[in-house]
Amino acid sequence: MSALSLPAASRQNAGQELRRIVRINEEIKKVVTTAFKINLMAMNAIFLAKRAGQSALGFGVLSNELRRFAMDLQRQMETLRIATTDSVVVVTGLVKQTRVERIFQRTLAVSKGQGRRMVEACLRARNDRYSGDESGGVTALNRRLSQMISDTAQLVELGSVLARSAKIEAAYGGTFSTSLMQVSSDFEQTISDIQKSLDTLTKHQSQEFAG
Repeated sequence: MSALSLPAASRQNAGQELRRIVRINEEIKKVVTTAFKINLMAMNAIFLAKRAGQSALGFGVLSNELRRFAMDLQRQMETLRIATTDSVVVVTGLVKQTRVERIFQRTLAVSKGQGRRMVEACLRARNDRYSGDESGGVTALNRRLSQMISDTAQLVELGSVLARSAKIEAAYGGTFSTSLMQVSSDFEQTISDIQKSLDTLTKHQSQEFAG
């Protein structure tokens, strides 16, 4: 790269970073959809527990907690979505800068005399403007995103504990125990699907942008 190139070589990888963020966003959408499903399942479970009466009191309490969990998860994923949007904005800016730089470099390669000196002056001005660590904004956003994914994983682990507890309580549901057991198994499986999505999110995040 020419000495007059923009100093942040990390911009060369901006397109790759943008694709990575898009993959993360797709996984977030999957979790949002699944969280909405858990919310509906929890409402049905609460209704079923009421039908079962006193024998399913514990199951009803846990179902209500699972509904709260689903709502918390939906809010957490919305925050994650906003974080990825912020990252897209920053990285898209880097992609645009890369395109502009390439135009300058192509122009510089064919310029002579006064024209070349003008292009060189423009490139120097860009060097001055972008002399800081341009990847710093991306790095800070990635650090925030990593922490949020970690926090979400802890929240989902709580949901998994609630689902397992509901399964135990289902055994005391009397004539409704079979139905309650099925519902609790559905909770377990659905939360397991969320954990798989979070594992994928973590995998994508581990490939984070290197400046």
